Amino acid sequence: MTEMTVFQMNLREKLPSVELRFDEPMSRHTSFRIGGPAAVMAFPKNARELADLLKVSALLDVKPAILGAGTNVLAPDGGIDNLVICLKDCMGGMERIDDTTIRVAAGVTMTRAAVFASNLGLSGMEFAHGIPGTVGGGVYMNAGAYGGEIKDICVAVDVMDMQGNITRRTNEEMGFSYRHSVLEEAQLIVLAAEFKLIPAPSEEVKAKMQELLRKRSASQPLDLPSAGSAFKRPVGGYAAALIDQADLKGYTVGGAAISTKHAGFAVNVGGATAADVRNLLRQVSDIVFEKSGIRLEPEVRIW
Repeated sequence: MTEMTVFQMNLREKLPSVELRFDEPMSRHTSFRIGGPAAVMAFPKNARELADLLKVSALLDVKPAILGAGTNVLAPDGGIDNLVICLKDCMGGMERIDDTTIRVAAGVTMTRAAVFASNLGLSGMEFAHGIPGTVGGGVYMNAGAYGGEIKDICVAVDVMDMQGNITRRTNEEMGFSYRHSVLEEAQLIVLAAEFKLIPAPSEEVKAKMQELLRKRSASQPLDLPSAGSAFKRPVGGYAAALIDQADLKGYTVGGAAISTKHAGFAVNVGGATAADVRNLLRQVSDIVFEKSGIRLEPEVRIW
C-alpha cells in the first residue's frame, strides 16, 4: 500500500477498534466483480461501531457510502475516494421473537434468513432463498422474486440515521413500493428487520425453496458475475421480454453483455469495466425505446 493519506490516518486514529482496510478493491465486494479501490472500507461489528463511524464521518465532513453484499451495485472503475461502510457478515444475528416472528440483522444474507425461517417451520420467506443480497439491502429496495416481496412479510425495521440515532419504523412507515422504500430519501441505514411469517411443516417450506432454486438455476445466468435484474419492470411490459423482442440477447459492449440465457440480466463475460456496463445499459434502453416506445430504467444502483 502507498503512504496513508491524512483522511486514512484520521480514521485509523479516531476508530482504533473498527476494522479498516485502505485502498480496498470494490471488485472484491460486488457481484459484478467490478470496481476500483475504496480509499477506506470499514467493517463494523455492531451498531455501536457503526454509530462511531457515522459520527467520525460527520466530524471529518465525509458522507460515507453504505454497502451490503454489493449484489445490486455497479462500482466505478476509478474507485471511491471516500469511506465505504460494508455491513455484510458484520451486522449479524437471527432470532425468533414469537411463534410467527423472526428478527434478522442487516448483514445477514436473504438466503440465510430464508433457511433460518424454514428450519423453524415458518413459511412466507421462500421467495428470498436465492436472492444474493443482504436483508438490509433487501429491505432498503423492497427486494422480491416469484411473486413475493419484502413488504409482504416485514412488520418493523430498526434504522440508524447519519448521526447514529436508532429508531423503529413500521411497515406503513417504510413506504414500500416496487423496488423502493422511503429509506432511499430518508438517508437511514437498516440495522435489523422483523418478519411475520406463517407456521408450516419445515419439509414443505424447504421443498418450495428447492423448487424456486431449480427455477433460478434453469433460467438465470448464475455462472457469470452480474447484479441480478438489470432493469426495473416497466409499466406495460416486462424488461426481459422487451429486450428479447428487440433481439438483444447476447448484445455486447466490451466485457459486458446481455445474457443469452435470460435477457433481463447484464453479465460480466470477462474483464468488463463499469463503463462497459453503463454503456450497455444505456444502449439497450435506447434500442428498446426505439422499437417499443417503452423506456427501461436501470435497477442496478450505479455509484
